[in-house]
Amino acid sequence: MTTVGFIGSGNIGGTVARLAVAAGYDVVLSNSRGPETLRELVDELGPRARAATSAGAAAAGDLVVVSIPLRAYRDVPVEPLSGKPVIDTNNYYSQRDGNFPELDDESTTSSELLQRHLPSSKVVKLFNNIYFEHLRELARPSGAADRSALAIAGDDAGAKDEVTAFLDRIGYDAVDAGTLAEGWRFQPGTPAYGLIYSGGDEKVWETPGVQADAAVLREALAAASR
Repeated sequence: MTTVGFIGSGNIGGTVARLAVAAGYDVVLSNSRGPETLRELVDELGPRARAATSAGAAAAGDLVVVSIPLRAYRDVPVEPLSGKPVIDTNNYYSQRDGNFPELDDESTTSSELLQRHLPSSKVVKLFNNIYFEHLRELARPSGAADRSALAIAGDDAGAKDEVTAFLDRIGYDAVDAGTLAEGWRFQPGTPAYGLIYSGGDEKVWETPGVQADAAVLREALAAASR
């Protein structure tokens, strides 16, 4: 894997792109407003980065990160992502996205919706439970004593292995939370969402990042309830 595509290049997408470039990956960025609006970020990231349309980023990436509001998930291009691992960073916020009855009644999860939309892709849920500034601050080299862990969920073991390797290279350990159906364990309102990387401070956006290693994350995942 050498190229990471981004469908959505906001706070989370842009942060993952920065970490990926620092780790030696090429990145292809996109957003809903067009490649020309990403000039500043591309210039910041340097020669390993370029901008494209969403379809172009999807086609270019060996691994593709989808980081857009849930309400827009049906806009994700399908064919260019066929056979590829797709990282889903999203969460369901009804006040932003409108109501999805199947999410409100907990009969499915947001990442399962994306997987249904991308039937020939391999969706892995990741990066949804950490504040973007903490994501940037807490990245550490493999083996570092103060390294943090992030949860992944997915239905394809091979895709999870690829995502785990990517995550390790950009600075994090991975904790396998299970299938996409188990992705609710680190969605908003759960113990693993946000607070474990802020030392429990509810003003997550005002707090420096705090290490949360694999043991801390597994405990939080196990404590989740519906």
